[in-house]
Amino acid sequence: MAMTREQEALYRKTMLEARKQLEGFDRELQRELRKIREHLDQLQESKKPFNRFYAAAAALLGISVEEETHAGENTILPKK
Repeated sequence: MAMTREQEALYRKTMLEARKQLEGFDRELQRELRKIREHLDQLQESKKPFNRFYAAAAALLGISVEEETHAGENTILPKK
């Protein structure tokens, strides 16, 4: 069954509106992801001095520690 011109126009209009909504969601998702990445970067930077404090305290106490790397982050842990 063929569509009438009115039906086709309605579906095209609906399709365009849906595309606009999808693009809006994509923009919002990108904004939120950017905020999350910035927050994670801040947390990583905040963690660095504590890793240094930990390593320095361990060195003063004569405890051996190793540096572990996970997905670009460095963590200092006691050696097993």
